[in-house]
Amino acid sequence: MPSPSHLPPSPVLSWTTSEVRSWLTQLGMARYARLLCDQHRVDGPALLMLQEEDFRQPPLRLDVLGDIKHLAYHLSALRYDLQCSDLKVKYCLAQSPGSVLAPTSAGDSSPLVRTHSLASTSSDDSSYGREPPTQPGQLGGLARPLVCTSCQAVIQIPKSNLATKLNPERWKTAVAIMYALSVSWLTALTMTVVHDRVPDMNKYPPLPDIILDNVPHIPWAFEMTEVTGMTLLSIWLLVMLFHKHRFIIARRFFSIAGTIFLLRCITMLITSLSVPGVHLDCKPRPYGTWANRLYNAYIIWSGAGMSLQGVRTCGDYMFSGHTVSLTLLNFFITEYTSRRIYFLHTFTWVLSCFGVFFILAAHEHYSIDVFVAFYISSRLFLYYHTLVNNRAVTKYQESFDAKRTWFYFPLFSFFEQNIDGRIPNEFQLPLSPEDVRNGCQWIGNLYQSSVKVVCSNGGVGRQERKKKRR
Repeated sequence: MPSPSHLPPSPVLSWTTSEVRSWLTQLGMARYARLLCDQHRVDGPALLMLQEEDFRQPPLRLDVLGDIKHLAYHLSALRYDLQCSDLKVKYCLAQSPGSVLAPTSAGDSSPLVRTHSLASTSSDDSSYGREPPTQPGQLGGLARPLVCTSCQAVIQIPKSNLATKLNPERWKTAVAIMYALSVSWLTALTMTVVHDRVPDMNKYPPLPDIILDNVPHIPWAFEMTEVTGMTLLSIWLLVMLFHKHRFIIARRFFSIAGTIFLLRCITMLITSLSVPGVHLDCKPRPYGTWANRLYNAYIIWSGAGMSLQGVRTCGDYMFSGHTVSLTLLNFFITEYTSRRIYFLHTFTWVLSCFGVFFILAAHEHYSIDVFVAFYISSRLFLYYHTLVNNRAVTKYQESFDAKRTWFYFPLFSFFEQNIDGRIPNEFQLPLSPEDVRNGCQWIGNLYQSSVKVVCSNGGVGRQERKKKRR
């Protein structure tokens, strides 16, 4: 890279177009003197305001990449060597697009430093937006790692949207689990009610359905749906077990699932659709007493409503609970694992799609049941995570949007009020070796204390027996 033997003695800010021409000639860039100095009248202040983008874009539009980089390098050197104590000049130079020119310390006339902004393109939660620690000499107290110590060019890392407060709040997770269990019991009880109201198949034949009318009935398809669901559930349990923030994602799962199935209880009660397939043996089943109804609700609840567990229900068509489970499990697995695990994400999506297909192939639900279930589950999942990732509750506690969120989504606001961003995907063992060692030590101490108590009680008993003999 050429370097000028000497620069014009006058400050750059007082250069005329002739001195800019001389500077270009000393750099070996005299071929651009006519373009810059004669055609566009670039003097000293205008030269300092030029950026690399100006050389690439009209009206300059230089064609040689090497020349663009050389000019940008030497312009940065000019800015670095510039000694200026005039605050007005500093302010004017700082307004150039794409850069910030600021003194290294307040009131200092030391060389000006040029900074750039760089947007992160990482799509993985665990690697996006980590801000490096602040070091002495950084501008404005911001964390900006040095790239070139000689020219002092620095990169400003964009502020992360990762959460800074990640208190597990186990008691909230327990509340979410109790909420989901209560809704599941209410769903089982609702199923016994809607079974009493199932329409007579002779009077109300299956409704026209564009998919069911063209897909032949596969008898074993519904069992395959539940097998795919159990596979997804196993994967999700492993993810939740080894995730560092397992308590936070667990309460999100139980709160969203509980809310969707609570909505399903309402839709099942409002409208009773006719049985979707003639192969189904569905008739109103009067339970007689409430004790009998509660017993049948317990059978449904304990079997998780699965046909593999021998549970058979009718009338719970709007909307499909199996589709809700498949959709939520797929979304949670892909959300809380690294974006780089393409095979896992593809596998879970394929399982979810095949599970939905098997529901339709079994003629257990109408197409509208499956569509509504997928739409509600996916929208609620996306709305929930969009709100929390954008700090809808914690960012502006007194704003109108925050108050509206508290009003319309009280459960979300309760569970997420102390989470201020996205959860990073970090994994660890559920029990560390230290935890195992402490647990074994606690069990050993408990055993030794119990042995001492037994021995002491035995000694007291022997002494009492001796006294009685005497």
